[in-house]
Amino acid sequence: MQDVQSRVFELPLDLVRDVEMYDGVGSPRRVWMAALPEIVAELARRWSLEVGRPYQPGGCASWVAPAVDEVGAKVVLKVGWRHAEAEHEAEGLRAWRGEGTVRLIDALLFEDTSALLLEPCEPGTALSDVLSALEQDLVVAGLLRRVWIEPPPGHPFRPLSIMCDRWADEFEQKYAASDPRLRLDPGLARVGIELFRALPRTAHCTVLLYTDLHPENILAAQREPWLAIDPKPYVGDPTYDALQHMLNHPDRLATDPAGLVRRMAELLNLDPSRLRDWLFARSVQESIDAPNLRQVAIALRP
Repeated sequence: MQDVQSRVFELPLDLVRDVEMYDGVGSPRRVWMAALPEIVAELARRWSLEVGRPYQPGGCASWVAPAVDEVGAKVVLKVGWRHAEAEHEAEGLRAWRGEGTVRLIDALLFEDTSALLLEPCEPGTALSDVLSALEQDLVVAGLLRRVWIEPPPGHPFRPLSIMCDRWADEFEQKYAASDPRLRLDPGLARVGIELFRALPRTAHCTVLLYTDLHPENILAAQREPWLAIDPKPYVGDPTYDALQHMLNHPDRLATDPAGLVRRMAELLNLDPSRLRDWLFARSVQESIDAPNLRQVAIALRP
């Protein structure tokens, strides 16, 4: 493994593409990306690491690479751009203690950077590349049941309602500016986004949520067959947590959204009516940026 300081610094392709597409000159994320060589070098010194090339194509908000520590142990260095959705990733991993998730070794927050030192997942193949959709359901459900723990005393995690309110506000702004011919009926949109705001406030129980568990965030490992990565922790209704996996299967949503609701509700011991409401509301909320979800919202309308 060649040290990061002795070669040309390599950036993840998806990070570069996303910044080029969405971030103007001088934007915070663009400035952070330009500083990554110095940030990674400083972290390598601080944690006594020999750092390899980043995983490609990578993600749109982080630089992640394999590394070796001073005693020769394999680790993973994740250098993330701090943003609202990924706040408290380290605290979530600490709370789960490796039960179904990758283990956190150390963490550091400074300025616009969230740095994590993690256990490696080897071979690291994504669940989405290995198992069929029905088999993926079983793995996702098993991991979700394990991460739904009681939030620890004094925890920093935000309530799910905070995220839903923010996304609902963003939807309403986008909806108002969109072409009326290319959006949901106003009545249906209003019902869906009102439900999206209301559902987090009517939960019968509150657990620590992953909020972004899907087959591409589940990797083959040695300590356990599958480990989850990249959590975006909140606290709230466990029913919400089934949604991201379902949204990652657009073909199944297009052909039988109600059937997918029933399957995941059964696997997770959830109220199917509530899960259907959540999927309807989330489909409305995503319908401007994901046109395929308009038909899902129409099919699931209350």
